[in-house]
Amino acid sequence: MKYLVWDLKQLNRGQRVKVTLSGNAANVRLMDSSNYSNYKSGRSHRYTGGLVTKSPVVLGVPSSGHWYVTVDMQGLRGSTNASVQVLPSPLPTYQDAPLSSVPSLVQGRDESPFEHQEHDYREHDVFISHASEDKEEIVRPLAVALRNAGLSVWYDEFELRIGDSLRQKIDKGLAKSKFGIVVLSKNFIKKGWTNYELDGIITRVVGGEQVLLPIWHNITKQEVIDYSPSLADKLARNTANFTVKEIAEEIAEVINNA
Repeated sequence: MKYLVWDLKQLNRGQRVKVTLSGNAANVRLMDSSNYSNYKSGRSHRYTGGLVTKSPVVLGVPSSGHWYVTVDMQGLRGSTNASVQVLPSPLPTYQDAPLSSVPSLVQGRDESPFEHQEHDYREHDVFISHASEDKEEIVRPLAVALRNAGLSVWYDEFELRIGDSLRQKIDKGLAKSKFGIVVLSKNFIKKGWTNYELDGIITRVVGGEQVLLPIWHNITKQEVIDYSPSLADKLARNTANFTVKEIAEEIAEVINNA
C-alpha cells in the first residue's frame, strides 16, 4: 500500500497537528512510533484520525512521545497530496490571580495594624459599599453568603433600623470593619452616598486601617478607569467571570486566614 508519511519527532500531549489535503478525501492517521511500525507492516494499529472528507483537519496529540502522520487512499479512488504542520501550542488558560496572592489583602500578617492589640475594637469583618439598584442581583446574595461563611458583615439591611441616622451608621460601620468591599457598577458611579462611603474606605486604606476588596458588576475596565484610575489598578473580582458564591468563598478564605 502506498502512503505519505511525516515524521513529527517528539510532541507533547495537547499539541495540535494540522493536515491539509490538496485534492480528494483521504485516510489520515496520527500514530505513535509503535503503532506506525504496525501500520507499515500491515498489522493492527491504533491511531487518531480517520477518513477526512473536508480539509484541513486538526488532530490533537493524546500523549507525549514520538509521532507520525500518514495519508493514504486505502479503499478510495484517485490520489491525493497533503501538507502537515505542527501548530503552536495554545497559551495556558488565563486565570485571575487569587486574592490571597495580593500582599495588601493578606497583611499578616507580619505587620497587621490589629496584631498587637489585646482586643480588636472592630465589630465587623466586612463593610459592603454598594448602590441600592444592585441589591437584588448581587449585593444581598453576597452579604448572605458571607454571613453564612461565618463572617460579621456590615450591610445596611442587616444594620439599619427605622430612625437610625444613615450617615452615623455608615461612619460607624466603616470605622469598625476590617475590610471594605466596594461593588463597582454603573449605578455605584452615579450615586452620592456611595462616593461618600468610598472616600471613607480609601482614607482608611491609605492609613493602613482597612483593606479594599473591589467587585466589578456590569462595568468595563475603561469605565472604572474613567471613574477612578487607582481603583482600576487593584485586583478585583468581576461578576462576569465569577459567581457570587465563588466570590464570597474566596473573600471568606482571605479574611479567615488573615
